[in-house]
Amino acid sequence: MDKESEIFGIRLRGKPGWGENMALPSAAANGFGARQFDIVCKPRFDSPEWKAALATCLNVMSQAGSSGASSNGVNETLASFQPGECGMWIDATVAAPSAPNPKDGAVADKLGFAQAPDNGLGKRGAWLRAWSPAVPASTEQADAAPKFIARATPEDCTTLVAKRKGWANVPPGTRASRYENQTYLDAAPFAETILASVQAADPQNPTVDRAPCAGVRFVAIPEFQGSGAAVEQMFSAALAGSMTGDEALATAQAPSTHEMRKGGCID
Repeated sequence: MDKESEIFGIRLRGKPGWGENMALPSAAANGFGARQFDIVCKPRFDSPEWKAALATCLNVMSQAGSSGASSNGVNETLASFQPGECGMWIDATVAAPSAPNPKDGAVADKLGFAQAPDNGLGKRGAWLRAWSPAVPASTEQADAAPKFIARATPEDCTTLVAKRKGWANVPPGTRASRYENQTYLDAAPFAETILASVQAADPQNPTVDRAPCAGVRFVAIPEFQGSGAAVEQMFSAALAGSMTGDEALATAQAPSTHEMRKGGCID
């Protein structure tokens, strides 16, 4: 923290959860050459690459003044960034319109946007998730569901949001045509960075060394849910200081291996 200004250097998600405290480490790991599972599906949390990635993340979160980091989620970190209580906020591209909030914040005209770094290995520490409309096979409204989706997602909705909230508040990363709209590009200073970030994320080839499954930050297999839940608790403990990063990774290796064995992925 800058004691004169009382501004923290950075705020990051630290609350337990794969979408919270695992957001940065699991994304940064790709840039360090780490993999959650090797090509034969064996967990690799005990690898040197993971140790380097987690050590860097823990160092940033602990040394940059992120007090109470183990209880901060996306909402808490955003609430700290908007009024100018921290100098940097690393989060999802979809959150960019929330950052320069002129009603709640003092930083709207002082922001810069950048992609996640790649640590020199050619893979950026980015993640890629999709909040896509889906229709479950069990639905009793199979005919109505696609009609609702079609009505909820056309370009007309974009125009309505822009009219009521301003073009900068139109949901980013949802339609390719948005990045051909000069009105949107002029209103949203983060637009080109978001487009570049999305295009740089490669779910089929997310890691430096080949991975067994698709997924930039999560792994698209059923066993990932159990493995991820165990790993996030270990990382939270490391952030809280109850164990070291290396201890967290070594401890995470066992439940991940158990989940993969239970699913028949490894012997």
